[in-house]
Amino acid sequence: MQTLKPTRIIIFAKAPVAGYAKTRLIPTLGADGAARLAQRMLTHTVDNALRAGLGPVELCAAPSAADPAWHELNLPPKLQWSGQGEGDLGARMARAASRGLDAGLPVLLIGTDCPALDSDVLRTAAQALTDHDAAITPTADGGYALLGLNRFHASLFDNMHWSVPTVATETLDRIGRIGWRVARLPEQHDIDEAQDLEWLPSGWYGSVHRVPATN
Repeated sequence: MQTLKPTRIIIFAKAPVAGYAKTRLIPTLGADGAARLAQRMLTHTVDNALRAGLGPVELCAAPSAADPAWHELNLPPKLQWSGQGEGDLGARMARAASRGLDAGLPVLLIGTDCPALDSDVLRTAAQALTDHDAAITPTADGGYALLGLNRFHASLFDNMHWSVPTVATETLDRIGRIGWRVARLPEQHDIDEAQDLEWLPSGWYGSVHRVPATN
């Protein structure tokens, strides 16, 4: 296994609670099925982040890490925990990125919505940061599943319109305007809407017990 510079992986995640997580999939999977899928995606992401062997893995949790919803999940003790805090997604990501970079390590900011973001992809992103200022894994819906940073710049997060199909393009434009070198990694698929379920790993779909939408 190739040795890479230590890198902090920061995972943004909602507690996999029915009615709170993966709400856009509730009409297809039901609230409980959507929550089960969210839990499987969370566990998969944590396991791959730890398996990548890059350095500290931080779970940036919503609601706060002290919420009882997290206590039943038996996540690995090696995880470091933080809370996402207040503000829009940009404000929360900016705080986490700044905190991680201030600790002296490059950071990979990821969510739990992209099962293809496995340990090999994470290591590829970390490798890209050895000679780039940033790395990004775009998603087919126009967002991104990973943003890797060697340095902080608030413009990557401030006044960004999130959950629209221009997030990755706008982020790349902003990186270009500040003159950074960016590695664009292969596009992946987030699992957010019913039509995205075809991108689940084999065997996952049946395990969440699909519940048809009712009229």
